[in-house]
Amino acid sequence: MGVLNVTPDSFSDGGLFFDPAAAVAQGERLAAEGADIIDIGGESTRPFSGPVAAEEEIRRVVPVIAELAQRVSAPISIDTTKSLVARRALEAGAAMVNDISALRCDPAVAAVAAEFGAPLFLMHMQGEPRTMQVAPAYDDLVGEIRDFLQAAAAAAEAQGVLHAMLIADPGIGFGKTPAHNLQLIRHLAEFAALDLPILVGPSRKAFIRRLVTKPGENGIAPDAPVVAIGTQAAVAAAILNGAHIVRVHDVEMMARVARMTDAIVRRQKT
Repeated sequence: MGVLNVTPDSFSDGGLFFDPAAAVAQGERLAAEGADIIDIGGESTRPFSGPVAAEEEIRRVVPVIAELAQRVSAPISIDTTKSLVARRALEAGAAMVNDISALRCDPAVAAVAAEFGAPLFLMHMQGEPRTMQVAPAYDDLVGEIRDFLQAAAAAAEAQGVLHAMLIADPGIGFGKTPAHNLQLIRHLAEFAALDLPILVGPSRKAFIRRLVTKPGENGIAPDAPVVAIGTQAAVAAAILNGAHIVRVHDVEMMARVARMTDAIVRRQKT
């Protein structure tokens, strides 16, 4: 899954693709580099970010989706927590809905996904983007997140979404400390009990930047080469531990990492 943020303030690429033409060109580039899904979002969910009105979110993403859907064969996912945005995006040519709130912000997202027969991604987040990194804590990290995702899946199914159309995301970096993120990647296999495909999105996250920083270094940029190396390691570890989909910024590089790691997991010759 390739990331395409049509925002002025995302943590890694904010402003780079805020112009619709630049966003469409980047979407075509992601598809050419091997993205199986292109995830388009119009609202930054970086730590401490604030919400964006549905009308503004629609203004940002719908023209890009409508144009890109005519240019690429890869399905487009709309990254939103709002049912109105999801509806407009699906009408414009999106094929999937990625809800980082797992229906907590707007339960009607599930009904919209069901109406369109669209796959629905449900992600765990402790709190909301504005507050999620203020002392996140768990008594049973994996168990609590697994139970949350199971309840979210049940709520989606109650609104008509087929179980086969659901994907679970434990929410790396969303209300988690660096230690939490590492523990989740190590224990991804425990989410197999959900009987759902697992999406993991470690790309360029702060815990990677912290871990690859040498003593005395400050302010490593999210798109720095050393961060890409850390992301490669996280992507490989996630796949080895059971991830089915990885959400990344550097599609060409990470697609190669995924292909190699998948060959190891499946013991296939390449």
